[in-house]
Amino acid sequence: METIANLSGLVDEVKGKLSQHLPMLTDVAADIHANPEIRFTEVHAAKRLSKELESRGFSVERGFAGLETAFVGRWATSDADDDSPTIAIFCEYDALEGIGHACGHNIIAACGLGAGLLVKDALEAAPGTPAKVVVVGSPGEEGAAGKVPMIAGGVLDDIDLALMVHPTGEDQVNVSTLARVALDVSFKGRASHAAAAPELGRNALDAATLALNAIGLLRQQIPDGVRIHTIITDGGQAPNIIPEHTGLRAFVRAGDSDYLLSDIVPRVKKCIEGAAIATDCEATVEENTPPYLSLVSNPVLVEIADEAFRLLGRTPGEGGPVGSTDMGNVSQQVPSIHPMICLSPGLTPHTREFASAAGGDAAAKTIADGAVILAATAMAAFREPEIVTAAKEAFEKD
Repeated sequence: METIANLSGLVDEVKGKLSQHLPMLTDVAADIHANPEIRFTEVHAAKRLSKELESRGFSVERGFAGLETAFVGRWATSDADDDSPTIAIFCEYDALEGIGHACGHNIIAACGLGAGLLVKDALEAAPGTPAKVVVVGSPGEEGAAGKVPMIAGGVLDDIDLALMVHPTGEDQVNVSTLARVALDVSFKGRASHAAAAPELGRNALDAATLALNAIGLLRQQIPDGVRIHTIITDGGQAPNIIPEHTGLRAFVRAGDSDYLLSDIVPRVKKCIEGAAIATDCEATVEENTPPYLSLVSNPVLVEIADEAFRLLGRTPGEGGPVGSTDMGNVSQQVPSIHPMICLSPGLTPHTREFASAAGGDAAAKTIADGAVILAATAMAAFREPEIVTAAKEAFEKD
């Protein structure tokens, strides 16, 4: 693609504006890191990000889709119309329970904010490119799929392309993720004295144990790459009482969203139902969060972002699936990318070491490079509208 050959100029163009934003961006990341908020409680982070966008000319809609901590910031060139390319850049900013920003969402927020500002600067400095920029503040990625109600609320209406970047322990652009369904399981039995009259009881813990064993046996008959992990959330009331209620929580994952939903999840549910029948208990299975769909990385956008990584001295590698994200749900609706950017080599997210690094000295370079990569990718599409067309054609083909 000819535009790839010119990407070096675009990277230099957006980098030229970086110095005026980087101190603020690193402060935003540090501020969010110092004030960790879990899913749907990110009041401080959403307020700070919205304030920074508004102070730099974006109009911000707060409380999008009925979510208090969701927001959508919009800015357009003066010559933009309904047919002008519209690119969404996603921010995440929720923390993990107990260990704070161990997934680096404070850095994601700063990268997304920075990319939006750099694109605006570039478009203002060289008028004549009709464009619309949308910075999406999406809460609750960790465990609540916050992007799903935002999608239902219309956040992707009129969006042509969607971009975000995520810190991890390596550089990777052509990212794939696993679709995920969360199951909350409860078993109801009948209490009785465990020594004097056990025959009168119906043991809900036996039902949970049998379900775990059945799921363990199921693993032999499922494809490589499918993941099922479970915990016991309620193991009974007391040793001398036949447990009358117990609970499990299970995550079921696979690379193919349709296969997960149509085959694997129903088979896991049968393990649960069978355990209830065998122990004469009742089972209830709830899906309290929407499914996370598998990520489809758009090949046209991957090519551009990959070159931007290399122009910044980063060499993206080839890795396997990197867990699950509700950005996968976005990628099933519009052409998208979700590259991983190295914060520190070999670092693993969801660890205390990662949480420390996300608030450390390495964060500034990661924020700078991540913002430039996203901004250069967006500017390539704005300057060359055929990229948008090619990305949409590849999306339809996939």
